[in-house]
Amino acid sequence: MLDPMANPVVAELRARIQRLESGNQRERAVLPFGVPAIDGVLPGGGLALGALHEVAGGGNGALDGAAAALFAAGIAGRTVGKVLWCVTRPDLFAPAIEQAGLAPGRVIYVEAGDEKSLLACFEEGLRGGFGAVVAEIARLSMTASRRLQLAAESSGAIGIAIRRWRRQTEATDFGQPTAAETRWRVSVLPSTPLPVQGVGRARWQLELIRCRAGESADFTVEACDAKGRIALPSDVADRPLQKEIGRRRASA
Repeated sequence: MLDPMANPVVAELRARIQRLESGNQRERAVLPFGVPAIDGVLPGGGLALGALHEVAGGGNGALDGAAAALFAAGIAGRTVGKVLWCVTRPDLFAPAIEQAGLAPGRVIYVEAGDEKSLLACFEEGLRGGFGAVVAEIARLSMTASRRLQLAAESSGAIGIAIRRWRRQTEATDFGQPTAAETRWRVSVLPSTPLPVQGVGRARWQLELIRCRAGESADFTVEACDAKGRIALPSDVADRPLQKEIGRRRASA
Protein backbone atom coordinates (compact mmCIF):
# COMPACT_ATOMS: atom_id res chain seq x y z
CA MET A 1 0.00 0.00 0.00
CA LEU A 2 1.36 3.40 -0.97
CA ASP A 3 2.15 5.92 1.73
CA PRO A 4 -0.03 9.06 1.19
CA MET A 5 2.78 11.23 2.49
CA ALA A 6 4.92 10.09 -0.41
CA ASN A 7 2.61 12.03 -2.71
CA PRO A 8 3.82 15.67 -2.74
CA VAL A 9 0.33 16.96 -3.60
CA VAL A 10 -1.24 15.25 -0.57
CA ALA A 11 1.61 16.45 1.66
CA GLU A 12 1.12 20.04 0.50
CA LEU A 13 -2.66 19.86 1.14
CA ARG A 14 -2.09 18.53 4.65
CA ALA A 15 0.41 21.31 5.36
CA ARG A 16 -2.10 23.93 4.22
CA ILE A 17 -4.79 22.45 6.45
CA GLN A 18 -2.45 22.52 9.43
CA ARG A 19 -1.58 26.18 8.77
CA LEU A 20 -5.26 27.10 8.52
CA GLU A 21 -6.13 25.22 11.71
CA SER A 22 -3.27 26.80 13.64
CA GLY A 23 -4.37 30.24 12.41
CA ASN A 24 -7.92 29.67 13.66
CA GLN A 25 -6.60 28.68 17.07
CA ARG A 26 -4.88 32.01 17.63
CA GLU A 27 -6.46 34.27 20.18
CA ARG A 28 -8.61 36.86 18.45
CA ALA A 29 -8.55 40.53 19.37
CA VAL A 30 -11.81 41.93 20.69
CA LEU A 31 -13.37 45.33 21.38
CA PRO A 32 -15.00 45.22 24.83
CA PHE A 33 -18.09 47.27 25.61
CA GLY A 34 -16.79 47.89 29.12
CA VAL A 35 -20.04 46.48 30.55
CA PRO A 36 -19.32 43.14 32.30
CA ALA A 37 -22.86 41.87 31.85
CA ILE A 38 -22.54 42.23 28.06
CA ASP A 39 -18.87 41.35 27.63
CA GLY A 40 -19.46 38.24 29.73
CA VAL A 41 -21.74 36.66 27.11
CA LEU A 42 -19.42 37.45 24.18
CA PRO A 43 -16.63 34.97 23.36
CA GLY A 44 -13.33 36.56 24.30
CA GLY A 45 -15.02 39.28 26.33
CA GLY A 46 -16.03 41.67 23.55
CA LEU A 47 -16.88 42.15 19.89
CA ALA A 48 -14.47 40.26 17.69
CA LEU A 49 -12.22 42.43 15.54
CA GLY A 50 -11.50 41.21 12.05
CA ALA A 51 -15.12 40.13 11.79
CA LEU A 52 -18.52 41.09 10.42
CA HIS A 53 -21.39 42.08 12.74
CA GLU A 54 -25.04 42.90 11.97
CA VAL A 55 -27.22 45.58 13.59
CA ALA A 56 -30.87 46.40 12.97
CA GLY A 57 -33.61 48.49 14.53
CA GLY A 58 -36.15 46.62 16.63
CA GLY A 59 -39.00 47.98 14.50
CA ASN A 60 -39.48 49.53 11.09
CA GLY A 61 -39.72 53.09 12.39
CA ALA A 62 -37.15 55.85 12.07
CA LEU A 63 -36.48 55.96 15.83
CA ASP A 64 -35.30 52.37 16.09
CA GLY A 65 -33.37 52.74 12.84
CA ALA A 66 -31.59 55.80 14.22
CA ALA A 67 -30.79 53.92 17.43
CA ALA A 68 -29.20 51.12 15.40
CA ALA A 69 -27.03 53.67 13.55
CA LEU A 70 -25.96 55.31 16.82
CA PHE A 71 -25.11 51.91 18.33
CA ALA A 72 -22.91 51.19 15.30
CA ALA A 73 -21.33 54.65 15.54
CA GLY A 74 -20.45 54.05 19.18
CA ILE A 75 -18.68 50.81 18.26
CA ALA A 76 -16.83 52.41 15.34
CA GLY A 77 -15.89 55.39 17.51
CA ARG A 78 -13.98 53.13 19.90
CA THR A 79 -11.81 51.61 17.19
CA VAL A 80 -8.45 52.97 16.05
CA GLY A 81 -8.02 54.64 12.68
CA LYS A 82 -10.31 56.01 10.01
CA VAL A 83 -13.90 54.84 9.60
CA LEU A 84 -15.59 54.24 6.24
CA TRP A 85 -19.39 54.68 6.25
CA CYS A 86 -21.22 53.49 3.12
CA VAL A 87 -24.83 54.50 2.35
CA THR A 88 -27.29 54.49 -0.52
CA ARG A 89 -29.43 57.30 0.96
CA PRO A 90 -27.90 60.64 2.06
CA ASP A 91 -29.94 60.90 5.26
CA LEU A 92 -27.24 60.28 7.88
CA PHE A 93 -27.25 63.01 10.58
CA ALA A 94 -23.55 63.63 11.26
CA PRO A 95 -24.00 65.67 14.51
CA ALA A 96 -25.81 62.74 16.12
CA ILE A 97 -23.02 60.39 15.05
CA GLU A 98 -20.53 62.72 16.71
CA GLN A 99 -22.52 62.71 19.95
CA ALA A 100 -22.30 58.91 19.90
CA GLY A 101 -18.50 59.08 19.98
CA LEU A 102 -17.52 59.12 16.31
CA ALA A 103 -15.67 62.35 15.49
CA PRO A 104 -16.37 63.86 12.03
CA GLY A 105 -12.68 64.04 11.17
CA ARG A 106 -12.39 60.25 11.36
CA VAL A 107 -15.24 59.42 8.98
CA ILE A 108 -15.13 59.03 5.21
CA TYR A 109 -18.61 58.81 3.68
CA VAL A 110 -19.36 56.93 0.48
CA GLU A 111 -22.73 57.22 -1.27
CA ALA A 112 -23.27 54.24 -3.55
CA GLY A 113 -25.84 54.22 -6.33
CA ASP A 114 -27.28 50.81 -5.44
CA GLU A 115 -26.73 47.93 -3.03
CA LYS A 116 -24.51 46.01 -5.45
CA SER A 117 -22.13 48.95 -5.56
CA LEU A 118 -22.44 49.38 -1.80
CA LEU A 119 -21.40 45.77 -1.17
CA ALA A 120 -18.36 46.28 -3.41
CA CYS A 121 -17.40 49.40 -1.42
CA PHE A 122 -18.01 47.55 1.83
CA GLU A 123 -15.71 44.69 0.87
CA GLU A 124 -13.02 46.96 -0.56
CA GLY A 125 -13.11 49.11 2.56
CA LEU A 126 -12.63 46.09 4.81
CA ARG A 127 -9.45 45.31 2.89
CA GLY A 128 -8.32 48.94 2.81
CA GLY A 129 -6.80 49.50 6.23
CA PHE A 130 -9.72 51.18 8.00
CA GLY A 131 -10.36 50.67 11.69
CA ALA A 132 -14.04 50.05 11.02
CA VAL A 133 -16.32 49.93 8.00
CA VAL A 134 -20.05 50.56 8.37
CA ALA A 135 -22.56 49.93 5.59
CA GLU A 136 -26.33 50.46 5.53
CA ILE A 137 -27.85 47.64 3.54
CA ALA A 138 -31.20 45.88 3.16
CA ARG A 139 -30.32 42.44 1.84
CA LEU A 140 -27.30 40.37 2.82
CA SER A 141 -26.91 36.88 1.38
CA MET A 142 -24.74 34.15 2.84
CA THR A 143 -22.35 34.44 -0.11
CA ALA A 144 -21.98 38.21 0.25
CA SER A 145 -21.60 38.04 4.02
CA ARG A 146 -18.96 35.34 3.70
CA ARG A 147 -16.93 37.55 1.36
CA LEU A 148 -17.22 40.41 3.84
CA GLN A 149 -16.21 38.15 6.72
CA LEU A 150 -13.11 36.96 4.85
CA ALA A 151 -12.21 40.55 3.94
CA ALA A 152 -12.48 41.61 7.59
CA GLU A 153 -10.35 38.66 8.70
CA SER A 154 -7.64 39.58 6.20
CA SER A 155 -7.23 43.12 7.58
CA GLY A 156 -8.36 42.91 11.21
CA ALA A 157 -10.98 45.63 10.68
CA ILE A 158 -14.44 45.40 12.18
CA GLY A 159 -17.33 45.41 9.73
CA ILE A 160 -20.81 46.53 10.78
CA ALA A 161 -23.78 45.91 8.49
CA ILE A 162 -26.71 48.12 9.48
CA ARG A 163 -29.81 46.47 8.07
CA ARG A 164 -32.23 49.10 6.68
CA TRP A 165 -35.32 48.38 4.63
CA ARG A 166 -37.30 50.51 2.22
CA ARG A 167 -40.22 48.07 2.19
CA GLN A 168 -41.75 45.76 4.77
CA THR A 169 -41.16 42.73 2.53
CA GLU A 170 -37.40 43.26 2.76
CA ALA A 171 -37.44 42.99 6.57
CA THR A 172 -37.90 39.21 6.39
CA ASP A 173 -34.37 38.93 4.99
CA PHE A 174 -32.99 39.76 8.44
CA GLY A 175 -34.01 36.31 9.65
CA GLN A 176 -31.91 34.53 7.03
CA PRO A 177 -28.55 33.05 8.10
CA THR A 178 -25.35 34.97 7.35
CA ALA A 179 -21.65 34.60 8.14
CA ALA A 180 -21.72 37.47 10.67
CA GLU A 181 -20.17 36.82 14.08
CA THR A 182 -22.99 38.58 15.94
CA ARG A 183 -26.46 39.93 15.17
CA TRP A 184 -27.97 42.76 17.26
CA ARG A 185 -31.36 44.44 17.42
CA VAL A 186 -31.81 47.88 19.01
CA SER A 187 -35.13 49.35 20.18
CA VAL A 188 -35.79 52.75 21.75
CA LEU A 189 -37.05 52.87 25.35
CA PRO A 190 -38.20 55.84 27.49
CA SER A 191 -35.22 57.94 28.55
CA THR A 192 -33.63 57.84 31.98
CA PRO A 193 -35.91 59.67 34.49
CA LEU A 194 -34.52 62.86 36.01
CA PRO A 195 -35.29 64.39 39.44
CA VAL A 196 -36.07 67.68 37.63
CA GLN A 197 -37.80 68.58 34.39
CA GLY A 198 -35.87 67.66 31.30
CA VAL A 199 -34.91 64.77 29.06
CA GLY A 200 -32.52 62.21 30.50
CA ARG A 201 -30.05 59.94 28.74
CA ALA A 202 -31.65 57.80 26.06
CA ARG A 203 -32.25 54.13 26.75
CA TRP A 204 -32.25 51.15 24.41
CA GLN A 205 -33.42 47.58 24.50
CA LEU A 206 -30.34 45.80 23.18
CA GLU A 207 -30.89 42.26 21.94
CA LEU A 208 -28.07 39.92 21.02
CA ILE A 209 -30.04 37.67 18.67
CA ARG A 210 -27.16 35.56 17.46
CA CYS A 211 -23.59 35.04 18.61
CA ARG A 212 -21.23 32.52 17.10
CA ALA A 213 -19.91 30.21 19.84
CA GLY A 214 -22.10 32.09 22.34
CA GLU A 215 -25.66 32.51 23.53
CA SER A 216 -28.34 35.09 22.84
CA ALA A 217 -29.21 37.68 25.49
CA ASP A 218 -30.96 41.02 25.92
CA PHE A 219 -30.14 44.09 28.00
CA THR A 220 -31.60 47.44 28.94
CA VAL A 221 -28.82 49.97 28.40
CA GLU A 222 -28.22 53.69 28.34
CA ALA A 223 -27.33 54.95 24.87
CA CYS A 224 -23.80 55.75 23.72
CA ASP A 225 -22.15 58.73 25.35
CA ALA A 226 -19.65 61.12 23.75
CA LYS A 227 -16.96 58.42 24.00
CA GLY A 228 -19.09 55.76 22.33
CA ARG A 229 -19.75 53.82 25.53
CA ILE A 230 -23.04 52.33 26.63
CA ALA A 231 -23.91 51.67 30.27
CA LEU A 232 -26.43 49.82 32.39
CA PRO A 233 -28.98 52.14 34.04
CA SER A 234 -28.38 52.65 37.74
CA ASP A 235 -32.06 52.96 38.72
CA VAL A 236 -31.04 54.11 42.19
CA ALA A 237 -34.64 54.91 43.11
CA ASP A 238 -35.62 51.27 42.57
CA ARG A 239 -33.05 49.79 44.93
CA PRO A 240 -34.46 48.06 48.04
CA LEU A 241 -32.55 50.32 50.45
CA GLN A 242 -33.88 53.46 48.79
CA LYS A 243 -37.43 52.11 48.91
CA GLU A 244 -37.07 51.40 52.62
CA ILE A 245 -35.76 54.93 53.24
CA GLY A 246 -38.71 56.34 51.29
CA ARG A 247 -41.20 54.38 53.37
CA ARG A 248 -39.63 55.57 56.63
CA ARG A 249 -39.77 59.18 55.48
CA ALA A 250 -43.40 58.82 54.45
CA SER A 251 -44.37 57.29 57.81
CA ALA A 252 -42.53 60.07 59.68
